[in-house]
Amino acid sequence: MSEQPNRAASGVDRWDSGDAYEPYVGRWSRLVAREFVRWLAVPPGSRWLDVGCGTGALTQTVLEHAEPREVVGIDPSAAYIASAGARMDDDDPRARFEIGDAQALRAAAATFDVVVSGLVLNFVPRAEPAVAEMARVTRPGGTVAAYVWDYTEGMQLMRYFWDAAGILDPKAKELDEGRRFWLAQPEPLSRLFLTAGLEDVEVRAIEVPTYFRDFDDYWSPFLGGQGPAPSYAMSLSEERRTELRERIRASLPSDAEGGIPLNARAWAVRGVR
Repeated sequence: MSEQPNRAASGVDRWDSGDAYEPYVGRWSRLVAREFVRWLAVPPGSRWLDVGCGTGALTQTVLEHAEPREVVGIDPSAAYIASAGARMDDDDPRARFEIGDAQALRAAAATFDVVVSGLVLNFVPRAEPAVAEMARVTRPGGTVAAYVWDYTEGMQLMRYFWDAAGILDPKAKELDEGRRFWLAQPEPLSRLFLTAGLEDVEVRAIEVPTYFRDFDDYWSPFLGGQGPAPSYAMSLSEERRTELRERIRASLPSDAEGGIPLNARAWAVRGVR
């Protein structure tokens, strides 16, 4: 993931480290990506474009489960493009990565059989032209699809963070993804795809378990500074960050082994060009 994010009161949401992104969201995105690719049921031998490929979670899933002829991943972050390429098994010749902008794709019209985007559309400054571009480069009869987190209530690891942050700092509520990203709900996603001229538009929920071994497994990724919540956490003083950490620790559920059993919900949408 990572299109150019919205500005927040604490600065700009950071997306500049693939290694920090993976333990925070990448590992859970991969679980959603498997269900997403199965749902699309695209025929083998298809040409794919992954818009906002980030560290390559969705691209790699397509390679492993969809038998593509080709997958092209684009992202505006040079660091993420480098990370995605490094993570590909055996330098798979079917995959290539390029720096690019979702709102102005370089590909010619009707180039790909399927164009997808994972955890990106809510971060694009203007989602409407981005989806229009995705539709433009898809061949007639091809598939355009995306998924985003349900920040309002379904992405529990972030929900516990922002609920605690909002109690300690009312200004944090302005940064809460559940408030900022109006797009990450079924009706706006469906309307976005219909406005782009896509047909047979469907939206479905994809839920995956996000199990943390212990509190450190949950908390450490927030110290990587990747994305809105970690960016906010690292903008705090050490004292205030410790206060936030302990409030979150007290609110989280735990099992008999000391693990933290949470769930994550994503909204997936698809349409036909």
